[in-house]
Amino acid sequence: MSKKLILCDCLGSQSVDAGAIEAACGMACSKVYTSLCMDQLDAAAKEIADGDAIIACQQERQQFEELADELEIDPPGFVDLRDRAGWGEGDGGPKMAALVAEAALSAHPGKAVDIVSEGTCLIIGGSAAIQAAEDLCDIMAVTVLLPDAEHVPADRRFDCVVGEVRKVDGALGGFSVRFGALQQIVTGGRGAFALGQPVEGAVSDCDVILDISGGTALVAAPDKREGYLRADPAHAPSVAKAVLAASQLIGTFEKPLYVRMEASLCAHSRAEKPACSNCLNVCPTGAITPAGEHVTVDPMICAGCGSCAAVCPSGAISYDAPPVETIFRRLTTLASTYRTAGGTDPRLLVHDAEFGMELISLSARFGRGLPHNIIPLQVEALAGFGHAEMLAALACGFGHVAVLPAPKTEIDVIEEQAALARALAGHEGAVHILQAADPDALSEALFDDHSAALSCDPILPMGTRRQVTRLAAKALQPDAEQVTLPRGAPYGAVLVDTSACTLCLSCVSLCPSGALGDNPDMPQLRFQEDACLQCGLCANICPEKAITLQPQLDLKDAALSQRVLHEEEPFACIECGTLFGVKSTVERITEKLAGNHAMFATSDAAKMIQMCDNCRIQAQYHSTDNPFQGGERPRVRTTDDYVSKRRDH
Repeated sequence: MSKKLILCDCLGSQSVDAGAIEAACGMACSKVYTSLCMDQLDAAAKEIADGDAIIACQQERQQFEELADELEIDPPGFVDLRDRAGWGEGDGGPKMAALVAEAALSAHPGKAVDIVSEGTCLIIGGSAAIQAAEDLCDIMAVTVLLPDAEHVPADRRFDCVVGEVRKVDGALGGFSVRFGALQQIVTGGRGAFALGQPVEGAVSDCDVILDISGGTALVAAPDKREGYLRADPAHAPSVAKAVLAASQLIGTFEKPLYVRMEASLCAHSRAEKPACSNCLNVCPTGAITPAGEHVTVDPMICAGCGSCAAVCPSGAISYDAPPVETIFRRLTTLASTYRTAGGTDPRLLVHDAEFGMELISLSARFGRGLPHNIIPLQVEALAGFGHAEMLAALACGFGHVAVLPAPKTEIDVIEEQAALARALAGHEGAVHILQAADPDALSEALFDDHSAALSCDPILPMGTRRQVTRLAAKALQPDAEQVTLPRGAPYGAVLVDTSACTLCLSCVSLCPSGALGDNPDMPQLRFQEDACLQCGLCANICPEKAITLQPQLDLKDAALSQRVLHEEEPFACIECGTLFGVKSTVERITEKLAGNHAMFATSDAAKMIQMCDNCRIQAQYHSTDNPFQGGERPRVRTTDDYVSKRRDH
């Protein structure tokens, strides 16, 4: 059954052209209702009962979902046309059609695991922690960590210990806490409770941590660590809010698996030599840690910000909730449908589901709303919308990309990715980061933006992020052969000082992407620029320090094949003529060792330097001082030998 769009003009406050929407996106539309959530609720029930309905309103989503539940059918889909298109200035028809077409795309089923929290709660702090424990002890298994014995209460409904936290690992349902100078209470005797002997390094597990100590957070990015709640002990409302939140963290919860890890693609290190550490540098929660030659991601700690996927040069870490192919498909659908509906000069506004959507809704209801050509794209991970996604948007047909970060968004990552996207697009105004703190500032920034729009023949972004980046750059800069990029870019060339390179090929053996290669038939160092990650491992491993990196993107087809960086004449074995090694290197070794080293003191010994492996072994074996040669082999002893020896005795 095909999907059907249920339209409403919200008491006549917006203009909705059902025919234009249906013609542009190919989806059947209902008649345009006026009060679908109030006076025409019976009509809404009938439309929902027909199945496969998409309701063009997000504000009353809960009411329509409850209505579907009463009808005992699956809830309908939703698309917000009113706030994002209906109340903006100008003709919003093309934008409505684009948003409807995007909403009709099949949703990606995200992966998740179940987390079980049995309600074991550690509360850290002083008197405020005691009060919180009294509020929670009837529903949770509470232990209070106090700074000293002064705050120990006589209430035995919950446990109390004295000490300090040394380290916290894990997240909701699986915290591991290491303590220092931990003292348990001695409950016997008269008067105040005494304390036992302090224990260093004690470890305990819990499901929830409620930190009301007022000190430094015990984990990185505390607002992103599930199960770790923090409040100012001097601010009673925030403490009460944290206590209420803790009381809700009992049961089984679904934890999304935000990223996918392919260890074989990771360029973190090789042979204990460091290379790429981009993801380690940007992860706010500390969920990513080194694991030998690659990194590993703790899915329980990962908060799904997407920064690691944006900066990973090889695709070893990729965002999976949803995957990047879904973003590319949404961009293509929005741009193509907007053009089909007659829209011109489309510009993309990328925002998150909370802060950005709230600003857009408030601006629409109380302000100017969005310009008619600003198409909003809501993403799960704003920091994960990297240079590849920005370029894909521009190459799909959007003339400009604006990113609206939330106050807690990883802005450094977005700024770095935007700078890279601008360099690859060849236009300083191609990507803009909006710093709007209120709805009026958002509208003002969008309406006052008169920057020149990029234009190109639209592409269909398919493949990996690196492939899409190259395809988009070629579309946006069709006459360019090479693009200079900022330092740290994941695309570039390897430059070799041929006067210093000895063709030892250690760089080839360790290159994680195979960008550097050799020639088995002659001494050559070969390079394929398209495969280079600019991880720096080759420069770190080179014993002669002959390698440097040059960030750039070569748009010529030659970048897709190998070229020779350095080659030399091979040396011919003086005995059999077999080619081996590098002529200049063999001659240099001969000059340094012949007559100057005990092993090569004689002319015959020195000649072995100029022999291939087989000839060198043969010469060594037949030499007078052959180290492989032993004395005369003793005669094999027989039974007669043993019998005669016994007879003699």
